[in-house]
Amino acid sequence: MKGFQYGHDASAPKRPHAPDQVPFRVRPMLASLVPEPFDRAGWVFEEKYDGDRILAYKEGNQVQLLSRNGKDRTERFPRIAAALASLPSRTLLLDGEVVIFDTKGVSRFELLQRGKGEPVYAIFDCLFRDGIDLRDSPLSARRAAMEGAIGSHALLVPSHRLATDGLEAFRTAQRRGYEGLVAKDESSVYVEARSNKWLKVKVHQEDEFVICGYTKPVGARQHFGALLLGAYEKSQLLYVGKVGTGFDAATLAALGRRFKPIVVSQPALIDPPREKGVVFLAPNLIAQISFQEWTADRKLRQPVFLGLRDDKSPKEVLMPEIAT
Repeated sequence: MKGFQYGHDASAPKRPHAPDQVPFRVRPMLASLVPEPFDRAGWVFEEKYDGDRILAYKEGNQVQLLSRNGKDRTERFPRIAAALASLPSRTLLLDGEVVIFDTKGVSRFELLQRGKGEPVYAIFDCLFRDGIDLRDSPLSARRAAMEGAIGSHALLVPSHRLATDGLEAFRTAQRRGYEGLVAKDESSVYVEARSNKWLKVKVHQEDEFVICGYTKPVGARQHFGALLLGAYEKSQLLYVGKVGTGFDAATLAALGRRFKPIVVSQPALIDPPREKGVVFLAPNLIAQISFQEWTADRKLRQPVFLGLRDDKSPKEVLMPEIAT
């Protein structure tokens, strides 16, 4: 984006900008993972969504939807873009997650990946509104600005706040089947980094892993059997197990086409599985995986494939520190 800057320097001189322009582009603030729920004064607790993180820029009648790594998603979610364009504010920068809810009102990444349902933009922050930079304002003020900006629209919804008690909020997330919850310090400013002012607690185990290869299909299965998965630790790609469920015929065929040009003779994994019939792949693709737990030898138990992600680099897929 020519003429725009990434990052935020509060000491930098303020430059004039066009009234219909957001004068900067940001990288999203990220929550740090903690192992257990907690309750803390001055913190709020929100539903953790299972979708695509989107930064939405409204400049006059023009809207651009960008993923966390800057990819343009505007054409992918045209109805959300149109809803944002209809808002009265001339300039807006909103942060949230595009999701599709199942029949129980729970966001599901696999539904979004397969286009099964109506995407909704669950919004949890407002960084710029009508010429005012809100990044140094507390979260409580940014939330109020967001709610005032979006009003009432079926495709634009404020992120769901849970109980004010963090432990009760976690029990609600468990009961309703949410992916987890996000805890936020209401006094926190917006920073373009992973922060300990936003913390996430998972209810269901779900994470991203690098696809490193596959086994050959058996029986009536076509294209491949199971995917070999890995994660980085100190720049080395470690094997974390195989996933062989979560695929329909269309997904098997689509992945098979993606795999053909990235077949390699040597594994990227430093500890590949020793079995016959394995085809290794360049570590270019990321899979979203749900699983029951980690085993003692750091392998995934009962993994299920949910879809591909392209909103981060494979090198960012790290072995979780809390894996046991």
